[in-house]
Amino acid sequence: MTAADFIALDEQWSTHNYHPLPVVIAEADGAWVTDVEGKRYLDFLAGYSALNFGHRNPSLVAAAVAQLGRVTLTSRAFHHDQLGLFCQELAELTGTEMVLPMNSGAEAVESALKVARKWAYQVKGVPDGTAEIIVAGSNFHGRTTTIISFSTDDDARADFGPYTPGFRVVKFGDAGALADAITPRTAAVLIEPVQGEAGVLTPPAGYLRDVRQLCTDNDVLLIADEIQAGLGRTGTLFACEHEGVVADLYTLGKALGGGIMPVSAVVGRRDVLGVLRPGEHGSTFGGNPLACAVGRAVLRLLRDGDYLSRSASLGAHLHSRLGELVGHGVAEVRGRGLWAGVEIAPGGRTAREASEELMRRGVLCKETHDTTLRVAPPLMISREDLDLGIDTIAAVLFS
Repeated sequence: MTAADFIALDEQWSTHNYHPLPVVIAEADGAWVTDVEGKRYLDFLAGYSALNFGHRNPSLVAAAVAQLGRVTLTSRAFHHDQLGLFCQELAELTGTEMVLPMNSGAEAVESALKVARKWAYQVKGVPDGTAEIIVAGSNFHGRTTTIISFSTDDDARADFGPYTPGFRVVKFGDAGALADAITPRTAAVLIEPVQGEAGVLTPPAGYLRDVRQLCTDNDVLLIADEIQAGLGRTGTLFACEHEGVVADLYTLGKALGGGIMPVSAVVGRRDVLGVLRPGEHGSTFGGNPLACAVGRAVLRLLRDGDYLSRSASLGAHLHSRLGELVGHGVAEVRGRGLWAGVEIAPGGRTAREASEELMRRGVLCKETHDTTLRVAPPLMISREDLDLGIDTIAAVLFS
C-alpha cells in the first residue's frame, strides 16, 4: 500500500477531527521517523512534547516490555506493586506531597478542577455550588465539555454547548485583570505558564510571581498546567521555575508516558488532594501497572538533570539561530528551552503552507493557527540534527 492508500482509508473511516500533514509514518527511532515509502524525516514536533525522550527510547521500551510480561491492568479494585512506587518517585522528583494518577492530559485537568471545587467547599468555606475558577484567555487545557466551556477558541468551543458554568476568563499576562476577577467564591486559578496551542506564548516577566502572590493573599489555589511545558521542555522540570513559582497543584501528562502510554497525573499539596475520598473520583486505567512502570522509567531519565540541561543549552542555540530570521520572513520568535513559536511575517507563506514545504524537505513540525510554526524537537536531539532542522526552516521562510 502507498501513502495515498493509507490516507484514503483514514479519510473514509476515521472522524475528520484532525488535519494532519500528508505523511504516513511507519517506523521511528530517536529524533527520526520513516514513512511507508521509506523516506526519512526529522521530527521537530515530538508529539507535542509527548516524545521528549525520542521515539522508542531504549530504557522506556525495556521498562514497558518487562511490565508487559508481568501484569498490565488490575483496575483500582486491587493494589499492585508499581502504583505506590510511581507516586512516591513522582512526588519526590517534583517536590510535592501527593499524586493522583490519570491517563490523558484532559483527565488530569478535569481532576484538578474537581479537586479545587471540593477543596473550596470543604476547606475554604465557599457556599455549595458557587465556586469559581479563573482561567486565562487563549488557553488550551483539553477538549472535554467542561474544558471547552472556558475556551476562547471558536474551533474548540462552537456548537458544543450548553457550557459548564463556574469559570471566569481574564487576559493572559495581565495580573491586574486577575486581581479584579478574584472574589470570595474563587477556588482556583488555572494557568499555563507557557501557552502552547496559542503559539508558544510566554507571559511578561514577573507575571507568574504576581499570580502566585494573588493566590496566596486571597486563599486561592494556583493550578499550573504543565502538561506540555513540564518535564524538561523549557529547560527546567517545571516552566514555573523560571520565576521561582511553586504551584499548589500541577497537571502533568504527555512526556510522563514517554510516548509509549497515555500517563497523566495531578500532583501537589496533601491537604488539597486529600479532600478526595473513596468513590468520589476514579479511573479504570488511571495508575495501571504498565503506565506506572513506564512512568517510573521516565522519572529515572529525568532524575540526573541531563535532559533538563540539554533542553536549556540546545534551547538557547535554537532561539539564537531562529532569532536571526527575524526581519527575514519571520516577525517574532517566542518560547523557552527547546520550544519555539515562529511567527511568520505578513505577506509570507501561511503556517500550513510552510509546514507542508518543510515536510517535502524532510522536516516535520506543525502550524498552530494561521501564522505560527510550533517547533518542539525531542530533548535528546543532537546539535547537528537541530541545526539541520533550523537550516531547513530558514530555507523555507527566509525572504
